[in-house]
Amino acid sequence: MKIIDNVYVVPEVIANPYIIVDADGLTIIDTGLPRNEKTILAYVDSLGKSARDVKRIILTHSDFDHVGSLAALHKLTGARTYTSKIEADAIAAGKPSRIPKMPAGSFIRRLRFLLMRLKVAPFQVDEILTDGQRLPVLGGLHVVETPGHTPGHISLFAPEVGVLFCGDSMVTYDNNIDDDPRPAATWDQTSAKASIVRQSLLGAHTVCSGHGPVVTDATGKFPV
Repeated sequence: MKIIDNVYVVPEVIANPYIIVDADGLTIIDTGLPRNEKTILAYVDSLGKSARDVKRIILTHSDFDHVGSLAALHKLTGARTYTSKIEADAIAAGKPSRIPKMPAGSFIRRLRFLLMRLKVAPFQVDEILTDGQRLPVLGGLHVVETPGHTPGHISLFAPEVGVLFCGDSMVTYDNNIDDDPRPAATWDQTSAKASIVRQSLLGAHTVCSGHGPVVTDATGKFPV
């Protein structure tokens, strides 16, 4: 689904993968669950591109539903891979960067907990990203440290077009942003809330989360 010119979300994949099209190639943000690589690359094909056009794969964090197809996509595309040091270390160990809390209540919440505990094969990320770093993507894609959901979580902001890729640092619904950092899935609530505040100050017009629909006209919708 097209979000704005040159920015797309791949439908029907848990933990939304985003595709950015630039003159020098494609960037994928997050890779969904294992075996999602065919779905993602089929969407790349629908854009008139191919696997060899994918130059970068960026991970917001190391949870199973965001890195599940990382190794397969890397093998098929040869793209360089990027994330923060904390999350890269976790991916290299084949495990999440924190142990999620056991949720009370519904079957769905318990299922999400079990998914977060699942492991993928260890993978060595190519490049470590740091806060404030600028990537040559979408007119300048800025790395924003947003710990809370996980200790090394990062978001990515493209100020030229006002698009924020926030991973799981925020959850979206009905063209709004949830004001609950979701304690059962959150490493540190204080950090999570501070990260939301930090992102609210970036001036994003469009918010692309890991779970939930894209929020358009996001000004004034941040829960702070």
